[in-house]
Amino acid sequence: MDAKDIRWHKSTYSGGNTNACVEVAGLPGSVLVRDTQNRELGHLGFAAAAWSAFLADVKADRL
Repeated sequence: MDAKDIRWHKSTYSGGNTNACVEVAGLPGSVLVRDTQNRELGHLGFAAAAWSAFLADVKADRL
């Protein structure tokens, strides 16, 4: 997939209309995460299962 075709969206956990947030992009089998204020620095990639486990821990207040 070409980088320009990646569809980023602001995390639902990011606050309001500020730029202090992260953006996520779902790809087949993986999730990409980047800092909205520093997009030029690139992104982190996680396996879909690892991302799901992370979100479950955040939602359960285990982190």
